[in-house]
Amino acid sequence: MGRLNFLLLIAVLGSGLVLVHSAYEARRLFTEIDRAKVEAARLESDSQRLQAERHAQATNLRVEQVAREKLRMKTITPAVIQTAGDHGVAASGAQR
Repeated sequence: MGRLNFLLLIAVLGSGLVLVHSAYEARRLFTEIDRAKVEAARLESDSQRLQAERHAQATNLRVEQVAREKLRMKTITPAVIQTAGDHGVAASGAQR
């Protein structure tokens, strides 16, 4: 009878340890899920912010401003247009 009681005591202690470990793992995984949800919400807000910035940067007015300031582009006028025929005449006139 003493051995049976000892084996039952060992079984109860073992199952208690397994239960405590299981509860600890469940809490750890739950907090990890919460952190992942917070991170997902942060990334979603960053994504929306970046899309809004990209949309603001791609407006026609902004593109024209960048073209004028950084690339030093000018609006096309008839005075600055050169056709392919103009190059041929200028080249043949220079050779004579």
